[in-house]
Amino acid sequence: MARTAHKTYLDIAEREVILVEDPRVRPIMGLDVLETLPSARIPYPLVDPFILVHEGVVPGNFGASVDTKHPHRGFDNLWYVVSGSTSTGHSTGPGGAMERARLETGSLLKVRTGRGVWHAEALGEDERREGRGGTDMRGVLFWVNLARKDKGVAPSAQVLRTQDVPVRHEGEAIIRVLVGEGSPIELGTPGLILDVELPNGGAFSSPIPSDFNGFVYMLEGEAGLGANRRRASRSQIAVLGHGREVTAVDAQPGTRFMVLAGRPYGETPIFNGPYVD
Repeated sequence: MARTAHKTYLDIAEREVILVEDPRVRPIMGLDVLETLPSARIPYPLVDPFILVHEGVVPGNFGASVDTKHPHRGFDNLWYVVSGSTSTGHSTGPGGAMERARLETGSLLKVRTGRGVWHAEALGEDERREGRGGTDMRGVLFWVNLARKDKGVAPSAQVLRTQDVPVRHEGEAIIRVLVGEGSPIELGTPGLILDVELPNGGAFSSPIPSDFNGFVYMLEGEAGLGANRRRASRSQIAVLGHGREVTAVDAQPGTRFMVLAGRPYGETPIFNGPYVD
């Protein structure tokens, strides 16, 4: 009986925040990008399968004088538009032809890079000729590892349009489900990605499977996170410990953050620039 009670306690345990870290500024293609992951201060086993988190603002005329075409392989590349709009291209068409995706506020692009894909940010020449300029786009980029056995799959692309993102209201929170129940976007491993907004501040809680790693990435405001109520604010990452629930309390009005969680592979990724083997 005691064992059963102990197990039940573990099943409902609220996760603690085990560390909070600031991002570093990294210059990429002439832009200053906030890089949260990878981090020398965050051991990869704590965030497996997430291998990279970048946030930045892409100017509306970006790409007019910069060649943004570059290769990737070995992971799922997810680009979430927090505000603004932009275009992107990827060689996922027939015979490796470049396909175009127009991304508006609240939309998500997933490119499974697999055995190799070309990717390009910003407007194409045809859009510029037609005067279809973009706006400055604030976006968050996530790289999510693929299992080593899946790294040779054919590349593919999928866009989740703003109007197709599942949205629910729970108490004071507006929750957009980018990956998880109701979303067509799937990772190579079971996962969860939520965009949580607290317009008036307050509190939020959500279950996370106990075998998932997880963390919170702060987009705006400040809140107390986890069972130990660690404060985290704009652009910080809060890495979660074990348990089955993530919580936020005493959030400032306008607080917004992302919850990212996934079942780890237990494999050590090998980084080689834009390739993850």
